[in-house]
Amino acid sequence: MSSLLDQSALSDLAQRLVTAARRAGAEEADAVAVRSVSLSVDVRDGAVEESQRSEGDDVGLRVLVGHKQASISTNDIRGDGVDALVERAIAMARAAPEDKFAGLADPALLAQTFADLDLLDPDVPTVAVLEERAKAAEAAALAVSGVTKSGGASASSGIGGMVLVTSNGFHGSTIGSRHSISMSAISGSGTAMEQDYDFTSTLHASDLDGAEQIGRNAGERAVKRLNPRKVATRRVPVVFDTRISGSLVGHLASGANGAAIARKTSFLRGKLGEKIFASGIEIIDDPLRKRGQRSRVFDAEGVTTRRLKLVDDGVLKTWLLDCATARELDLKTTGHAQRGVSSVPSPGPSNLYLKPGTKSPDKLIGEIEDGFYVTDLIGMGANMVTGDYSRGASGFWIENGVRTFAVSEVTIAGHLAEMFASLTPANDLTFRYGTNAPTLRVEGLTVAGH
Repeated sequence: MSSLLDQSALSDLAQRLVTAARRAGAEEADAVAVRSVSLSVDVRDGAVEESQRSEGDDVGLRVLVGHKQASISTNDIRGDGVDALVERAIAMARAAPEDKFAGLADPALLAQTFADLDLLDPDVPTVAVLEERAKAAEAAALAVSGVTKSGGASASSGIGGMVLVTSNGFHGSTIGSRHSISMSAISGSGTAMEQDYDFTSTLHASDLDGAEQIGRNAGERAVKRLNPRKVATRRVPVVFDTRISGSLVGHLASGANGAAIARKTSFLRGKLGEKIFASGIEIIDDPLRKRGQRSRVFDAEGVTTRRLKLVDDGVLKTWLLDCATARELDLKTTGHAQRGVSSVPSPGPSNLYLKPGTKSPDKLIGEIEDGFYVTDLIGMGANMVTGDYSRGASGFWIENGVRTFAVSEVTIAGHLAEMFASLTPANDLTFRYGTNAPTLRVEGLTVAGH
């Protein structure tokens, strides 16, 4: 365990790369080193189908020569080829086009203190423990009346760490863990089979939902999907279940991404400071939440992170920015830079969520005479340039305030601006994903059936 947590070799290599880059003629440089270790077990019909372990270290170097930049990466953490790697990076930068907005973060913005966000679970489960979790989930699903087959269960755990070193004085590191259990269940037979799933993923194993509960949920959901019907095309209120409601918040984040704004490819361009949701709606990005799926005390440029309201009382308050997009838009970075070892920084959210409302999900549904409750979405039918929205969907029809029969093979369509404006949140927010939202009701979407 201690060897997995020891990032000293990664830190040393990152520092060597930055020092060598400066010595070779780079005006600025930064290096990011990433470690990942994972173990997973897949089970089907009570037997282990596959067990996998992966482990890897990667490092990336970014160099800036004037206003030209280039990134290069390697998985040779011995660092024997530091000088050759640096030489290639600088040659690439000199051949790159000018980017007057490229550069490291202002040193005044760099993180100086590193709060403990409780991201690491020191208990690393064995293969036997993971096998037990997966088998328990599968057994619980198969015990549900109406479940006819297992689609497979899995359990996994892993540890990941990152080191960032910059030539303007930043040196920071993070390390965290991940645990998960998932189950897929099948109901029915022949051409009338239906499939559904459930999963849980947390940083600490003690926060996982029980394996038996995951299995039961998957089984019960699969049975409820049996005998789906088609519906006639109409405009109705649509309610988004919590496992897919966060996708609407994700579309807001994509539209408010500074890179899209700078490229003029966002339907939200020109909307900063305008009311785009109903009064009372708040959408918050909180990188400092303890045990959060995407928590971090500094971003991929070393900038201090902070809690940020993207939407306050329905008003769009800010873009998500890294240093380059902030310079291009004549703004200040919001500390949302992300990057891989082979890419330059770009903005993206951390722990993003829509604040819950006051009505229960039953109340939101109970007010609907004719509508659609969506549990699954298919495809990537949201156009971030125009705001047009069209996605395949399945779920349950709502009649007189009650979910009745299963529905599949329909399309829901609308425009994101109108969807945002008519959105009503329920009071059932839970933090299960990187982007979270309570049950959401949206008025007047077109459900295209037959």
